[in-house]
Amino acid sequence: LVQRAREIARRLRVWMEGADRRYVYWIERRGRGVFLQATPIDVSSILDGMLFDRVDTVVLTSATLAVAGGFEFTKQRLGLRNARALIVSSPFDYAKQALLYVPQNLPDPRSPAFTAAAAREIVEILTLSRGRAFVLFTSYQQMRLIYDRVSLEIPYQTLLQGTGPRTALLDEFRATPNAVLFATASFWQGVDVPGEQLSCVIIDKLPFAVPTDPVVEARIAAIRDEGGDAFHQYQVPQAAIALKQGFGRLIRTRSDRGVLALLDNRITKTRYGQIFFDSLPDYTFTTRREEVEKFFDHV
Repeated sequence: LVQRAREIARRLRVWMEGADRRYVYWIERRGRGVFLQATPIDVSSILDGMLFDRVDTVVLTSATLAVAGGFEFTKQRLGLRNARALIVSSPFDYAKQALLYVPQNLPDPRSPAFTAAAAREIVEILTLSRGRAFVLFTSYQQMRLIYDRVSLEIPYQTLLQGTGPRTALLDEFRATPNAVLFATASFWQGVDVPGEQLSCVIIDKLPFAVPTDPVVEARIAAIRDEGGDAFHQYQVPQAAIALKQGFGRLIRTRSDRGVLALLDNRITKTRYGQIFFDSLPDYTFTTRREEVEKFFDHV
């Protein structure tokens, strides 16, 4: 007990002094608790000391860490200097199994008019998909605003993140025909619902990390201090990986088919949008809702 108390005191002293400039420090409130947080700005030196320098060989595997067909972003973030990279082809025929739909008539996601327009588009998509969908959001507030609009307009059972434990919501979704689940970050990865029960994944916006998040803010500042372009070197690649993880909820087996809908047309109207396209599998692409209807006619 004494040893544990000393360790707590040591960590508290380190946090309050904030002397190690390799870390970012902040206070976070969750429920009734207050948490003192410290996170490394750059993890590469830590991985070197605790992993890479201690063993002869390390094999890293992932389904989503390639950005625009390469691993340069991941290598830079992890401090990998002499790594050999290999991208193994997927067993899925994405062009036949999935349709990527990006409507072009919606306002910019930063516009006050976006929420109402996105809600109307979601209703149209869910009508075509007959529910059976995840609707994923980049913020809890946006999720609630759109849920309140959409849930009144569709005849399907709706589930909302925050109304129950994550596993219970997933179990209910799997057991309820034509259900629609509205969720945020915790459902973007580590969720597996194979089969027709999940035939559509809708994402409201390109999943850029919130720039005022303490860790994100510190990493952006560190890149800028070195004369780099934080948006293209960090924010875009990070968002491309997150988008791939979100869309990865849909195609889980060779027999799965479905529609991926992204309501953020910046992917087609900006230069950096091509990086997102180059990071995704070779889905069939459309900007026309009529093509979505045709696709679901055969699902």
